Amino acid sequence: MAHIQPADRPDRLCAEHHLVEGVRVVTLRGEIDHDVQDVLSQALLGGQAAVPPRIVADLSGVTFMDSSGINVFVAAHQQVSVADGWVRIAGAQESVLRVLQLVGVDTVIPCHPTTEQALTA
Repeated sequence: MAHIQPADRPDRLCAEHHLVEGVRVVTLRGEIDHDVQDVLSQALLGGQAAVPPRIVADLSGVTFMDSSGINVFVAAHQQVSVADGWVRIAGAQESVLRVLQLVGVDTVIPCHPTTEQALTA
């Protein structure tokens, strides 16, 4: 399991990731805004030359997300789609899920109540 945090504001966003049967599961806690979009992108895509083709983002610990986070999720979705992969969102709190629904991200990236449901969908 790897931990990723922004160096200047470690309390803003904490990201942990691990593999479950070849799926990169990223557990996020904190707030997602412009200041942490690079951390989010690195957590989702791994900062590697080879992009993980299947990603589940557990947002159950995310209390706030603005358009910066949405842009990162859409970009990640576009990158993995090229490799016939996918991104799924799990456990988004009501306020975060509402933002995803308002901008229509939930029609592009499936949103599931739990990580387990996202992994088996």
